[in-house]
This record gives sequence, C-alpha cells and structure tokens, in this order.
Amino acid sequence: MTVLSTEPGAVPAGEEPPDTGERHRLTAVTGLAALSLDAMASVAYGPEAIVLVLAAAGAHGLGFTMPVTLAIAGLLAVLVASYRQVIAAFPDGGGSYAVAKTHMGARTSLVAAAALVLDYVLNVAVAVTAGAAALTSAFPALYGDRLWLCLAVLALITAVNLRGVVESAKAFIVPTVVFVGSVFVLVVVGLFRSHPVSTATAAGHASVLAGNASSVGALLLLKAFASGCAALTGVEAIANAAPSFRRPRVKRAQRAEVALGSVLGLMLIGLSVLIGRFHLKPVEGVTVLAQLADASLGHNWAFYVIQFATMILLALSANTSFGGLPVLLKLLARDNYAPHVFALKADRQVHRHGVLALAVVSAALLLFSGGDTNTLVPMFAIGVFVGFTIAQVGMVRHWRSQRDGGRRGKALLNGFGAVLTAVATVVVTASKFEEGAWLIVVALPVLVLAFEAVHRAYGRIGERLGLGRIPQTPHRERSLVIVPVSSISRLTSEALTAAASLGDEVRAVTVCCPDPEDRAQLHALERAWGEWDPGVALVRLACERRSLGRPIAAYVREVSAAEPATRVTVLIPETEPERLWQRLLQNQRGAVVAHAVRKETDAVICRLRFRLL
Repeated sequence: MTVLSTEPGAVPAGEEPPDTGERHRLTAVTGLAALSLDAMASVAYGPEAIVLVLAAAGAHGLGFTMPVTLAIAGLLAVLVASYRQVIAAFPDGGGSYAVAKTHMGARTSLVAAAALVLDYVLNVAVAVTAGAAALTSAFPALYGDRLWLCLAVLALITAVNLRGVVESAKAFIVPTVVFVGSVFVLVVVGLFRSHPVSTATAAGHASVLAGNASSVGALLLLKAFASGCAALTGVEAIANAAPSFRRPRVKRAQRAEVALGSVLGLMLIGLSVLIGRFHLKPVEGVTVLAQLADASLGHNWAFYVIQFATMILLALSANTSFGGLPVLLKLLARDNYAPHVFALKADRQVHRHGVLALAVVSAALLLFSGGDTNTLVPMFAIGVFVGFTIAQVGMVRHWRSQRDGGRRGKALLNGFGAVLTAVATVVVTASKFEEGAWLIVVALPVLVLAFEAVHRAYGRIGERLGLGRIPQTPHRERSLVIVPVSSISRLTSEALTAAASLGDEVRAVTVCCPDPEDRAQLHALERAWGEWDPGVALVRLACERRSLGRPIAAYVREVSAAEPATRVTVLIPETEPERLWQRLLQNQRGAVVAHAVRKETDAVICRLRFRLL
C-alpha cells in the first residue's frame, strides 16, 4: 500500500523534486575554488612585498622576514575567526557592509561598500595585468600585445561567470589545486635542503639589497607588515558571497573560510621559512617565488610548472571579484543604494548585470592603464583594509550587544584585529599616496555620495508611488485609444482591432506636412480610408515642420485637456521581422512616436508587435 504525503511541498512518488537552484550553488570545496583565487594568488607577491621593504635595512633587515610573516599570519587567523562570526551573524552576505549597516549606521556601511567595490574592481584589473605580465616575461615577443591579452582573459572570465558560479568554480578548481599543490611541494622539498639546489634564476640580476643600512626601526617593520598584508586580500570574499553556498549555507561558508585561512597561512609561513633557510636576497627582474622554486626544486621542469601555475592563477584570481561583487551590489540594490537591476537574478543563480558591470568597469581600467600592473598596484588593497577595519569594529559592537558566553574574548579579538588593520590602512595609504593611492582617497567619498544620490532618487520615486501605503480602490474610466497610421495594410487592421478591444473609442491619426508630395499621399490615404470604411474616424494632424512624434504628442495633450476624465492610450503598430538583421530595414517610426509621447504626455503607450512569419 502506497502512502502519499500530505505535507506542504511534498513531492509525489516517482516525480523529481522541483529545481530550487541549490545545484547551481557552491559547496565548501567549489566555494574555495571560486572565491579564494585572489587570496591564494597573493602568496606570489605577499612575501615578496615584505622582503623588498626589509631589504632597505640590508641583510640584517631580511632577518625580520619570519617575525613579520608570523604577525601577518596572526592577523589572518584573527580575520578568519572574525569572518566566521560575520557569516553566522549575516548569512545574507555583504561582509563589512552588512556588519556596518547593523551596528555602525548607514554612512559607515556605505564607506565599507564603496571600499569593497573599489577593491573588487581593482582586483580584477591587477590580477589580469599580473597574469599577462607573467606571460610576457616568459614570452617577450607578446609584450606589445599585453593589453589585448588582458582584455581576452577578462572576456574569458566574464563568459565563464555568466554561465554560473558553480561553473566558474569547476573551471578554476584544477588551476587552484595545481598551484597550491606546487607551493606545498616546493616548501616540503625545500625543508629537506640545507642549501639552494640552483641559483640560475637570480644569476646576472642586480641585487636590490641596501648595502649601507644597519638598523631596523619600528617604522620599517610597520611598512613591511602593511605591505605584506597585501597577501590578505580576498579573505573577506567568502563572507560577502555567503548566499552563493548550498544549504546549510552558514556551515559550508564557514568551512570554506577556515580552509582558506589554513592553506594561505601555511603557504605564507612555509615560504617565509625557506626565505630564511636559503638566505634569499631579492634581485631585480626575478620574483621571490621564482627564486624559491629554483632553490628548492632546481632549474628544471618543476620550476616551470610553478611559474606557469602562478601565471594562470594570477590571471584567474580576478574570479574572486566576480563571485563577491555581484552579491554586494544585490544587497545595495535591495537597500535602494544601487540600481535595482543589480538585484535581478538570471538562470543558474547568476547576478548577470553585476557581472557585466564589473567586466565593463574593469575593461575601462585596463584601457586606462594600458595593461600595466605598476599603474594599478599603488591603488590596490587600500579598499580591503578599510573594509577589514570597519568589519572588525562592527563585530566589537555586535558582541557588546550579545549576552553569549565568551563574548568579551571575542570582542577583544576583533578589537585587536581592528587596530592592526587600521594601522595597515594608514601605513599603506601614506606610503603609496603619491604613487596613486590618492585616487582611492578621492574615489571613496565620491562613490558614497553616488550611493546616497541613488537612495534619495528611489526615496522620491517611492513617495510618488505611495509605497507602503494602501492606494485608492481601482475604478473604471472611459478609455480612448489613439492609433497613428500612415497607410492601409493588414498591420493597420490588426492595430484597429486591438484598439477596439482595449478602449471605448478609437481614433486613427495621421500626420501631414505642407509639401505637395505629402499632401498627395494624404489625399490618397483619405480616399482609400473612405472606401475601406473601418468604422474608425481618421484625424488629420497638420505639421509645418517635418516631424512625426511631436504632432501626435500635441494632439494627445489637447484630448487630455478637453476630456480630463478619459484615459488616453496610444497604440503604436509595428512589424516584428522574421530575421534579427532585418530590424535594420525598419524606419523606426514607432520608436520616434513612443519617445515623443512618453516625454511630453502621461498617456499609456502600447506597442503592438505584428510578427512577419
């Protein structure tokens, strides 16, 4: 005996459950691949940023590489713990924007949102140009085409993300695994080396190590710490895109966040250990990661695998922005701070308009920079540090409002993290201000003002529409339908039939200019109209100038003024060609009339499409 469930939502036996979209969302593993590429790729330049700053103090300064890296790893642990709490407290995503909106006010939340938007856009541009730079370093003949390479990579990533977040994760999971696996192999093999296997990569390159420096000051260590914090960009992306995960969303997103922090921390510390073990000295034209691969694995095929994997991951790390920014724009649109089109979701859980907007702005940045990484790097990472600081301070306030056990310890942890990220923000901004960071300082308030302008515009629209208030009861009014015509055809007949079905009265109107040719056409139309006798009056609209839309709009205004209790509709008949390219053959009269009527009157516009099959 078969028992049928009567519970709401139950699926009859033998039938597949309805598609809720969960299969187009992320698991912890695919989420790590889709949203961690930025953070993973940062190990290619994070340790190098530390070494280059400490090199100003000579060989003695390089001895502080491990302490600085451990401090960054400690901050990473704080950030991961904090963003795990952010995911739990704000499962709808938004990261620092959601935290600030709840605990720090609207203006601060908009600062966080603006910082994240700028960081996401710059991350795409920097990632793509860095990947192209790695390719042109291996193949110098491509250097002149680096801008086209950047645009091609951007187009590829955009196309993959338009297919869906899961599809992007599947496409990028292999490069991520190869890169992370290569780095861990490099570290493990290097730990068993007592000296470098090869130094061929650095041979012949000038050292950037300062020869006359002997002391390491607190300011230098702070600058090295702030520069190395570039390796932390992307840590917030999982929290921002929490709604993209499958159920249970919070647990899956938290697992991905912990996995990201663990893998990134181990890679940073492991590479730092090797830097000290091999007494690596930075040189011009060769990355620190390349020197470590050379020293640990030798100048062989393994060396080139790591270089190639680094190049691919740097280019694809732009995918982090495509996973996080559309969700942030959706939340801004929901709160009326961004155009509502960003809240629309297409098939496969894709916020298509957010993806396309990010691609367009990033392409503009690439064109502005000419595909040069150095033009963009000074502006990079400042936004994410601002977001880190706001999120940490917001979580301190969050814990103060809670009554859970251990809230004081959690608040202290977040407060300590806020101090560290605030210091990093100030140091990075000050040190890179003249190199281009001033653009971010200017862009942040401009973007906040733009958000507020959108919010005020939606507020005025909502007030006019009476949103949130019960409107008056709908009632029937007398309806007049006006149909512009220029000839008699099946299209004219279909238009008048539709108009008669819509309104109480139908009037056909035609525009006549004073030149002889137009007057002859008018007389021919009136004669044919009389012979046809469709039962609809034909109104002649005289026009001194050769204009189509304005005379019709003026007639609509006259009718509305003379009959204020009548609802006027303008029905514009148009043909729908069989082939897309045939639209180029149309005269666009309908669009001209619709534009004029919409601009100058309050009449209802109905565009009747007659399909030519």
